[in-house]
Amino acid sequence: MYLKKASWCKEEASSSSPTSTAVDDLISSLNKQRLYREVTLALRTGLRDAAAHFSFLRVRGLRNLLKFLKSVTHSDSTILLFCFAQSVPDLQVVPVLFQNSLRQAPRDDESVPNLDHLFSVEPVKITSPSTDTEVALALRLLEGCCLLHRESAALAFKCNAVQVLMDILSTRGVLERGACLDALISILLDSSSNQMEFEACHGIEKIAELIKDKQVDDSLRLKCGEFLLLLIGHLNGKERPTMIRINDEIPQLLGEKSASLIWAASQFGSTLDPEQRQTALHIHAGRVLESLELE
Repeated sequence: MYLKKASWCKEEASSSSPTSTAVDDLISSLNKQRLYREVTLALRTGLRDAAAHFSFLRVRGLRNLLKFLKSVTHSDSTILLFCFAQSVPDLQVVPVLFQNSLRQAPRDDESVPNLDHLFSVEPVKITSPSTDTEVALALRLLEGCCLLHRESAALAFKCNAVQVLMDILSTRGVLERGACLDALISILLDSSSNQMEFEACHGIEKIAELIKDKQVDDSLRLKCGEFLLLLIGHLNGKERPTMIRINDEIPQLLGEKSASLIWAASQFGSTLDPEQRQTALHIHAGRVLESLELE
């Protein structure tokens, strides 16, 4: 990822003589230690910037963490190391995202005037607000962490992730809301706590409002259709789904025809490869939008 190739690996490759089992075990152990140091270094460096007071530093940290996360997926061993690293509080990515880039600004009625800084010798710490790009990057990083490490969804629940994401979905621009829908589905999968919170926030109603609103950007409406297909397809595969009311809500919110299409299309392509599944998902989401036009 970031460190140079280990010298002992080069020696092993250039050596023509057979190595003993003990030497092989030593090399394997050294490689594992090196990978763990590499994962730890990348996380510490990225998280340090992601927790900075200035937005441009946080953006740099988020981009580095995204590059790191992409490189992690190339090997099962590095994925396991990343998951292990997420059990260490100082290396956890999700809490840092919600404490900084995805932190909710206090409302006017909740802010309490404080004049302590006028009588203190300590300088006032000023934190720049999150930009649109920063929020979108943080959401992409949240999505990746939850897909690679399922326990990250539990960490997100402790940070009131569903409520934060629903606020972003209601107030931000197209770029952030598109990334928000992808992050939202990643924290809902296999997380009953987040699913119940999503129901409590009337999440399906808000998604339905977006997909029916013709003034909303078509790409975002299409993304809403994909969200519904993925969520319902996932819930249909469960013997005891947490979100029981969704069966009644979808027909009421979108109409019987659109609801029937969603239920049927949500079973798409279980045997397809990832690229074909993405294409099929996009096509079915487009058909859902077309059915809404006919309601």
